Amino acid sequence: MKKFLRYGMLTAATSALIFTTACGDEEAGGDEASGADEGSEESAGEDGGSADVDYQDYPDNVVLGTASQGGTYYIYGGGLGSLLESQLDVTANVEVTGGPVHNMQLTEAGDQDLGMITYGPGYEGVTGTGEWTGGEAHEDVRVTFPMYDTPFHWWSLEGSGIESVDDLDGERAGVGPAGGTSGTYLPLIHDALGLDVDNVEAGASDMASQQMDGQLDAIGFAAGIPISAVTEVESQEDITFFGVDGEQRDQIIEEYPFFDEFTIPADTYDQLDEDLETVAMFNFGVVHKEANEEFVYDMVKAYHENQDTMIDTHAAAEEADIEAITENEDLPMHPGALRYYEEEGVELPDEVYPEEWEG
Repeated sequence: MKKFLRYGMLTAATSALIFTTACGDEEAGGDEASGADEGSEESAGEDGGSADVDYQDYPDNVVLGTASQGGTYYIYGGGLGSLLESQLDVTANVEVTGGPVHNMQLTEAGDQDLGMITYGPGYEGVTGTGEWTGGEAHEDVRVTFPMYDTPFHWWSLEGSGIESVDDLDGERAGVGPAGGTSGTYLPLIHDALGLDVDNVEAGASDMASQQMDGQLDAIGFAAGIPISAVTEVESQEDITFFGVDGEQRDQIIEEYPFFDEFTIPADTYDQLDEDLETVAMFNFGVVHKEANEEFVYDMVKAYHENQDTMIDTHAAAEEADIEAITENEDLPMHPGALRYYEEEGVELPDEVYPEEWEG
């Protein structure tokens, strides 16, 4: 993903394939917030802040877009919502969405205050190169904090005869909801590997139920690990895990450079007996560029100062340390977040500083 924009000048034919997607933590309370609020627009440009943006008031409540139930986003979002309430006295309404692509759309439109995305949809949205964007760049979305890597992996019921990606050829496989990382990119992976797969779009929990009912031959999914839907299946059935490695992984990364290599540790699931090689994308929290600067600063500060709380919510948060923000080398960040990371001494590339930044 760090080479993402460096590969931006892809041929038109390759771009058409790549971007064909399915759309479908000091504590700050309300009293402190109102004081910061009043001067947010007037003080634009002070302390490395920003200008020319009509910033919103410090919120009492926010809408937080996640993804399907049974996936990591939904669980992680619940933990983040609790953190905002306990540390900032801000109520978060955690909502089910279609996932990263949908979250880019909702955040750009101002229909949600916070969202979670993977790098691929982030790039597609910011540049307007994803087919789901209709050629319109999502220029008002800003990155705030890092989350974790989202590895892609597949599993089948033991006895199904499906033990590798190649075995998916001609089979019916769940790929996640339309607009999510899985539903968007798994079909592209299948196509890139020359596999004729009947890709079925559904949420993680729904796919798990369908698999145990014999309606799906296999499931592929991308989320922070461990995925609760997988745990649900393996508690009732014997399953086989598989990923991609070697030449197939190289092929995927060459064709879709926003992917990275990733190894899922053997102890991630009870039935995973050895490390599993695959591909992954990094995840970030995003807001609209008009989100209140002090709120974003307070949120990012609370998020990092209470990482243990997030880890208690989901083990994937172990990856969400301060330096993880450097996984983003190109997507524009919110000035409130930039101020926090600069105060912490994190060096960030010029590319992540938006036009409204006046440092």
